[in-house]
Amino acid sequence: MMTSPDPTITPTADQIAQAKQAIDTYVQRIVSHPERREGAYPYYLFHAAGEPIRGTVLLFHGFSAKPHQTWRLADYLFRNGFNVYQATLAGHALASPDKNWPQVDLIPEIAVPLKQKVQEDPVLQVYFSNLAAHPEGFARPGHGQRLALMARLVAIEPRLLDIALAIQQPNDPEFDRYFTSSHLEYLTDAIDRLNELESIPGPVFTVGLSVGGAVAIGLAAAKPERIQRVVAYAPLLRVYGEERRQYVNLAGPLDINELGWDPDLRFPVGALTAADRFGSSFVLDPKNLATLRDIPTFLVLTQNEDAADIQTNQQFLKKIGGYEQGHRSFMYLAEDMVPHPMVDPTEVSQGMSNRFWQSLYQETLRFLTTGNVDVINMSNLDQSSDLPQVSPLS
Repeated sequence: MMTSPDPTITPTADQIAQAKQAIDTYVQRIVSHPERREGAYPYYLFHAAGEPIRGTVLLFHGFSAKPHQTWRLADYLFRNGFNVYQATLAGHALASPDKNWPQVDLIPEIAVPLKQKVQEDPVLQVYFSNLAAHPEGFARPGHGQRLALMARLVAIEPRLLDIALAIQQPNDPEFDRYFTSSHLEYLTDAIDRLNELESIPGPVFTVGLSVGGAVAIGLAAAKPERIQRVVAYAPLLRVYGEERRQYVNLAGPLDINELGWDPDLRFPVGALTAADRFGSSFVLDPKNLATLRDIPTFLVLTQNEDAADIQTNQQFLKKIGGYEQGHRSFMYLAEDMVPHPMVDPTEVSQGMSNRFWQSLYQETLRFLTTGNVDVINMSNLDQSSDLPQVSPLS
């Protein structure tokens, strides 16, 4: 049986009311915004006043997705003793990602003439015209398209090679010479969400998928006195694949739009660049890595990754001390056919869905309550009998 201690934290009616009011005020600002994104509002699951809880989970969805992506996990954690606040990533409660989401862009002095060259280039104009004529068939450029686009960009603006070097390495002093970036909004927004829980006593645990996983880790690094443990599913600390990352960093000024998990919404490549920069320059900052050594983290990865760089995540785990320091990890093998968006069992990516999702939820609960993980259960299609059962798909 699970050996976690019984819940001992009992929020009062006034403490719960304060947190609800703070969150409701934030939600109302979203609702009244002219560019609100329907279905992307944050929500909370709070136990009644006087009911003991284990703590509060601050849960972050993945890039371009919505809080609904993790509703099953939120429900499971709530039913097993946690208060849950499902936040929306910075800007993601609003549409028009080019205006409202964190992104990296070239400074106007460079961006304006470059975009003018792009608009005047006959080869690129044919390419963009083809995309505009068939938008339903374009989610993101393939490998060959990315290589061709990068080669054409450099051909019309050779300075891009030097400019790209400033974004390849974290915290390069040349970065501010060429770029403007709002990537730290991922952190400041998460801190605001954490502050809305200030009245609720007891520990806070951060949990997140992809960019949400990076935010869960980054928030713990910024607020170690408040965050007790972290669970990060395939955190995007660096975009998967060097060639893909070079494209993301170089093609931002083209204003190419891609499709993410929301089929009704396109985002500029520069928004993905900001997500990469938040992970690679903030989360992986040596000072933050030192802080994270003392915050137990459960890292869940998959060999079928197509968004978050696997090696970077593995190196991150080593730098914060690994198993000896109280951290835990698990890697789904390729034959498990678990994709990057592993939390939602109904989500299909690369033709794959996570059939091990129930054991994933169970081990998330085990880690949050005990700091341990049963790796055998992680790869088990049958649920463990020593943990609360996860409801089947209905």
